[in-house]
Amino acid sequence: MGTAAPTQYPFGISAHLHGKFSNRMEFSSSNFPSRMDISKLTWYLNSKGLVNPIRSRRDIDDLFWEKDPTPILDVVENPIHLKNLNVKELKQLADDIRAELSSLMSKTQRSLKASLAAVELTVAIHYVFHAPVDKILWDAGEQAYAHKILTGRRSLMHTMREKNGLCGFTSRSESEYDPFGAGHGCNSISAGLGMAVARDIKGKRERIVTVISNGTTMAGQVYEAMSNAGYLDSNMVVILNDSRHSLHPKIEEGPKTSINALSSTLSRLQSSKSFRKFREVAKGVTKRIGRGMHELAAKVDEYARGMIGPLGSTLFEELGLYYIGPVDGHNIEDLICVLQEVASLNSLGPVLVHVITEEHQDSEDNQKKEIAEKQQESSSDCYPMVYGELLRTYSDCFVEALIMEAEKDKDIVVVHAGMELDPSLQLFQERFPDKFFDVGMAEQHAVTFSAGLSCGGLKPFCIIPSTFLQRAYDQVVHDVDRQRIPVRFVITSAGLVGSDGPLQCGAFDITYMSCLPNMIVMAPSNDDELVHMVTTAAQINDRPVCFRFPRGVIVESNNCILHGIPMEIGKGKVLVEGKDVALLGYGAMVQNCLRAQTLLSKLGIGVTVADARFCKPLDIKLLRQLCKNHSILITVEEGSIGGFGSHVAQFIALDGQLDGGIKWRPIVLPDNYIEHASPNEQLALAGLTGHHIAATTLSLLGRTREALLLMS
Repeated sequence: MGTAAPTQYPFGISAHLHGKFSNRMEFSSSNFPSRMDISKLTWYLNSKGLVNPIRSRRDIDDLFWEKDPTPILDVVENPIHLKNLNVKELKQLADDIRAELSSLMSKTQRSLKASLAAVELTVAIHYVFHAPVDKILWDAGEQAYAHKILTGRRSLMHTMREKNGLCGFTSRSESEYDPFGAGHGCNSISAGLGMAVARDIKGKRERIVTVISNGTTMAGQVYEAMSNAGYLDSNMVVILNDSRHSLHPKIEEGPKTSINALSSTLSRLQSSKSFRKFREVAKGVTKRIGRGMHELAAKVDEYARGMIGPLGSTLFEELGLYYIGPVDGHNIEDLICVLQEVASLNSLGPVLVHVITEEHQDSEDNQKKEIAEKQQESSSDCYPMVYGELLRTYSDCFVEALIMEAEKDKDIVVVHAGMELDPSLQLFQERFPDKFFDVGMAEQHAVTFSAGLSCGGLKPFCIIPSTFLQRAYDQVVHDVDRQRIPVRFVITSAGLVGSDGPLQCGAFDITYMSCLPNMIVMAPSNDDELVHMVTTAAQINDRPVCFRFPRGVIVESNNCILHGIPMEIGKGKVLVEGKDVALLGYGAMVQNCLRAQTLLSKLGIGVTVADARFCKPLDIKLLRQLCKNHSILITVEEGSIGGFGSHVAQFIALDGQLDGGIKWRPIVLPDNYIEHASPNEQLALAGLTGHHIAATTLSLLGRTREALLLMS
């Protein structure tokens, strides 16, 4: 009989056909039902009313005879091997790396555009500087994949973001070539400056290079670090990888910084040692002359450099960095020339090199992309049910519910902050363009901006991923909660986030939001509850409120309810009643409690499953009822120590419930960072699956053997 080779469907769904094509398929994707009757999926009506068979989608690489040869890259095992290559060979190396990344992108179905744009820049940096002695820091991990390939990790790139594989970001524990971890962005200049000062104090001579991007320049920490670097005047190189991205389309459509022969020549002149020394000598002379001559000369120098530099270049000069640029980020000769001159400068302070890159440099990659898009268009009619119902997420339902509320309430506005905009939010943006504000990586501003909107009579929904909201906690405390300003925090990517690992894991929001005196804290257990919470939040006008939902979780019902019903604040509900054990779930973990209840009921154990809904205020009446009617109470949450379970423990301890016969146990995320893996693998590592909850229950009942058998 045997098993047929996996068949690839869109979105990475892998179907294994068993035996001689029976009516059963098993899908390995967590974003798809585990089993499905093939007879029900064989045919679907397309948009024209015709019947189409489901077809497997061919791997994009199958359309080409073989992987492109990479002769130069094949002999480069680490950056030291770049030193003996000539310019022609370096250009070939860049082409080889781009081909490698394109192949990786087609196989993993992940976008690597940021790294594709930075290939020549990465080659030039490693050619000029001497890592790992020289420290090269990246603000965004998405730009650093060519760096990973050149630093001995090429053979493991296919394991990136998988369990026990490479991290999707730079990682100190992964390689000596990664001197500092990158994840949320905007930290490289601060960390690099610290390394530069430590180097100077210890009398060492290594060079410090930091690479920042457009996205990270939205964050205030970048400018705080630049200002401090200018004040301390420590030697370091900041490279702005400008891929010309902007949050505002009108700006992108405007005039762009041009790269031509004149700008290239001026950049080489600006970076030359003789020019810099002449400039320093001139400064010294004007200081000795006195009578305001130094200040006048500085203004003339700034004006002249502003005339030859691009718009905004004097900002970096004002912060104390010597500006060089713009430089063509795809011209290896120019990059090497400028970086060599910069590397040779000693005791002349921090330098910013402005590099212009484009994310669509590879013609072959574009060709593959076009073919993939054509495949998608030709097969899209075959999957209406898959696309329309089976792949719905919490985010989809949230946006639909918010649009419904915004149609009724003209005061509702949305503020979004974080690295990327969720595709579902674009629906709200298109529907209400004047009521949608995407501020990028400026979470602190987003929170206080939302508070101002609220004070102005509007109803802001401030949407920030859990891990990024951490950066704005001071604003949450003082600008919102302390003043009881009704801002509605929508915390996305809550809990475990699969391949993005601990860097974007939303483990702490329950804890840090529920300790605030005026904050209402809630979490939906399913899509219907989410719709009700959107309606509830819209009607709270006397204090702040927050609710969380996970990333990429499939909504089980076919459609969200159309209209939400306001909830009673602090009111939970019982879903299933039993006599032995009570499972009190919070948020998405209620579903795993129900799975545990199913397992335990087969063993003759009566289990009550309750949906807490609120972490603050707690449903006191429900807690007393659960403690009174059961001998065991287990709280389950996808959050860190100190969250929902701690609030329950505080109440039942003060209420005297623990003085009786009730046994209470919390199930929370472990007190360590869970590395990247699939969502199901992460839940298993965290001990939050239905089987783990059931096994914990059996252990408390003294049925240890059955608990072990359940987990085997």
